[in-house]
Amino acid sequence: MTAGARIGLLGGSFNPAHQGHLYISDAGLKRLRLDQVWWLVSPGNPLKQKGDLLPLGQRLEGARKITKGKKIKVLDFEGPLGLVYTIDTLKALKGARGGVYFVWLMGADCFAELHKWKSWDEIMNLVPIAVFSRPGYSARALAGEAAGKYAEFRHQENKIKTLAVTDPPCWGYIEIAEQDISSTKLR
Repeated sequence: MTAGARIGLLGGSFNPAHQGHLYISDAGLKRLRLDQVWWLVSPGNPLKQKGDLLPLGQRLEGARKITKGKKIKVLDFEGPLGLVYTIDTLKALKGARGGVYFVWLMGADCFAELHKWKSWDEIMNLVPIAVFSRPGYSARALAGEAAGKYAEFRHQENKIKTLAVTDPPCWGYIEIAEQDISSTKLR
């Protein structure tokens, strides 16, 4: 990636990858004027049980299959580096890709729980965050701890196209046609 590129980062277990992930990625590409979205398929999530987690290779293969022909790159970035937490992944990416504009993409369900993530304040101050509406979670996300603490740094939706190139802390909420799809339901 060249300096100045706008990259959306969508992290998760992708257990399995589905149309909801694609929908958020496509909306991010268009609304945030991204050059590409990178799916960071994690070896595991420290906040979730690992009991029904498919092997990493299967999850990567499924993600690559569903993204074929799209401006989405599926990566096993964390596994080879032994990374577990989003903060460490973001620091490694920013260190390796100077001059690239990264923006973290997440559903409202995750943003509502962001305050439970390791070094969540540091995440808010490291990259812009784009929060996408999700059925049953949007109100909770917008009333949550991260939204409250960083309320003054919220981009309004009419200026969302500049979010990726804005110095953090900054975040924006993006209303999309809500997809009631989840990996949990698919499993």
